[in-house]
Amino acid sequence: MQKHDLIKIESYLYEIPKSFREDMNVPCRIYVNKEMLEKVMEDRSLEQAINVATLPGIQKYSIAMPDIHQGYGFPIGGVAAFKSSDGIISPGGVGYDINCGVRLLKSSLSFNEVEKYLYGLGEKLLKTIPSGVGKGGKLKVTGAELDEVLNTGAKWAVKKKLAGPEDLEHMEEGGCMEQADASKVSDQAKARGKDQIGTLGSGNHFIEVQRIDEILDENYAKQWGLEKNQIVIMIHTGSRGLGHQIATDYIKKLQKYIVEKNLQLADRELIYAKFNSPIGQDYLKAMAAGANYAWCNRTMLTHLTRKVWREVFNSELDLVYDVAHNIAKIEEHDGVEMIMHRKGATRAFPDQPVLIPGSMGTASYILAGTQKALEETFGSVCHGAGRTISRQKAKKMVHGRRLQDDLKEKGILVKSFSMRGLAEEAPLAYKDIDNVVNIVTEAGLAKKVAKMKPLVVIKGD
Repeated sequence: MQKHDLIKIESYLYEIPKSFREDMNVPCRIYVNKEMLEKVMEDRSLEQAINVATLPGIQKYSIAMPDIHQGYGFPIGGVAAFKSSDGIISPGGVGYDINCGVRLLKSSLSFNEVEKYLYGLGEKLLKTIPSGVGKGGKLKVTGAELDEVLNTGAKWAVKKKLAGPEDLEHMEEGGCMEQADASKVSDQAKARGKDQIGTLGSGNHFIEVQRIDEILDENYAKQWGLEKNQIVIMIHTGSRGLGHQIATDYIKKLQKYIVEKNLQLADRELIYAKFNSPIGQDYLKAMAAGANYAWCNRTMLTHLTRKVWREVFNSELDLVYDVAHNIAKIEEHDGVEMIMHRKGATRAFPDQPVLIPGSMGTASYILAGTQKALEETFGSVCHGAGRTISRQKAKKMVHGRRLQDDLKEKGILVKSFSMRGLAEEAPLAYKDIDNVVNIVTEAGLAKKVAKMKPLVVIKGD
């Protein structure tokens, strides 16, 4: 792949034609500017997007967002739709952190009202929110209760009165994929997830107290109850060890399936099953259960965050929206039932809130989806800034304690039990969030509604 192989369709859209490789079933499209294209070509992400175009039953295009970077099978930042009647489902199109996603809570308080309490708020959140690799939480569930979580997602938390029914109205899929079947999840996966409901995890997962710095669309802001200088809280995490184990289990099963069926792959990581095959349906049901676990996990973290907020401010937090970043699910597009794969990508249906978290220490955005996104990208946009260097390289370049001090000088309090973890997630390891968001908005896939700046960041190990 060379730059001259790409055809410029629009200012922020390039296409690799179907004729580029004889095994491609559709063209590959990437939303990117010239500067970002240089970075994209430094890893295998564009090659991976081309490989996705070879999968059976893929519709229109293999799509890559501006935060694209190399992943397992699909690139992170990849979108693909397959007809449910004769298409496929692939764990590589979802990833290991099933339904890693983000939600936004809004307060009724302004920056001036909370400024002097921020340090204490950060300390209290750090002590209250369990975080880190393999870290368990205070909530313990029985085997039967865990199965109910897997089958019903955030509805379980509402049933237990740990969230209100109105919260479900502000979650993608209402916080529950109905196809979920806990019996398709292994005992090992369940054992890993049994004590991790209501835990943050590690890596790029966070809870962030933010100030709305700019209102960029007054109509949507008013509709969603957002104002300049208002305090909001963003929660970013997924399905923890349970989701990772589901992916591991089914990747092993599908590796055998590929051999048995003698299927040819452009990349061995692009394993798949026919969507309507028994194993394809089993993966869908297990993956949906993992997605439900993640929605319940974010709901429980919301419960803990609300508890702290009440203790500090005697005030409430309302859910603006919750979206998944890594998921495969059934949607109708152009009158056809599709199995949509979004891996490191966000659903962006017309008038829907779209939450784009920045890297630690940088801005985050609230966008609104558009009709153009529905027509061009199956209603999808980016999911964040997108990594440019590995965690190992970031650790060599950044000292965690120094980064913490530098951010403090900028008015950002970072709370973490691990300086190593901070170094891995340093802002320099990511693309410029403003550039990424500008690309999807200039391309007409979304509208900017609000820009937030971080005040307190809670990180895992």
